[in-house]
Amino acid sequence: MKIVSLLPSATELVCGLGLRDQLVGVSHECDYPLSVVGLPILTSSRIPEGLSSDEIDRLVTDQLKNDEALYDLVMAPLVELQPDLIVTQALCDVCAVSGNDVAKAIGSLPGDPQVINLEPICLDDVLETVTLLAEAAQCVEQGQRYRAELQGRIDTVSQRSATLADRPRVALLDWLEPLFDGGHWTPEIIALAGGTPVFGDKRQPSQRREWHELIDAAPDIIFIALCGFNIERSLQDVEAFSKEDGFVELHRRTGTQVYLVDGNAYFSRPGPRLVDALEIMANALHPDIHPLPEGMDAAFKQN
Repeated sequence: MKIVSLLPSATELVCGLGLRDQLVGVSHECDYPLSVVGLPILTSSRIPEGLSSDEIDRLVTDQLKNDEALYDLVMAPLVELQPDLIVTQALCDVCAVSGNDVAKAIGSLPGDPQVINLEPICLDDVLETVTLLAEAAQCVEQGQRYRAELQGRIDTVSQRSATLADRPRVALLDWLEPLFDGGHWTPEIIALAGGTPVFGDKRQPSQRREWHELIDAAPDIIFIALCGFNIERSLQDVEAFSKEDGFVELHRRTGTQVYLVDGNAYFSRPGPRLVDALEIMANALHPDIHPLPEGMDAAFKQN
């Protein structure tokens, strides 16, 4: 079976199921695991490189308001690959090629490829995508084993956190110019890790926040996990964030600690590495009971 993935989380899921050898094409953002680098690229972005975060926000807002696409399919290699299975999403037009665009493109492809849309908005949904993809790729037993492995890791963190009396108030921000909190799975991850989320509801999208809202929420800890940004790129925005009058006031009132994590790798993508994100956050909040798994990146304390 020839599999095409049009979003990074699906690529990670395909490889987690042991199907790397069947993966023949990926999106321009697919960079993990490293073995997928070099595969044919089937999408492109209309967002120019080098923009500041506020410029990106304005561009994305304007294009979505005008119902304009942020990403394009690269049709020539997609037609040439003749995939049997296409894995895409219909959850977020900011994250990947829209499901509508994929549906329109199917008519141009030879054969009759199967298309599955992954739309996880919480950890249970992520686990369900393991089963969904395993069934589509005809590797049900592999899917059962992989799902059980991920569930076991979640349960381990949850059971340790259940013993905690002290649960710090936590805000996760996935954009800083302007401020956006983390939505969907983020409040659930915070709670499982042993924190109390100050923003967001499980399964609900991230929301734009004003500085007074962040100050009034009085988080003990802020996790900065910027959507689509690695640590190096995130540091540019974190430096400016720490000098904002709003943060100076918040820190004066509550002594809020700030941790930086690789949002692009761990928190932004609704795939198997959300379990890594849970383990990273749990270790940062309660290192005495949540050891960091070997080989995993710790959160960086900023102050």
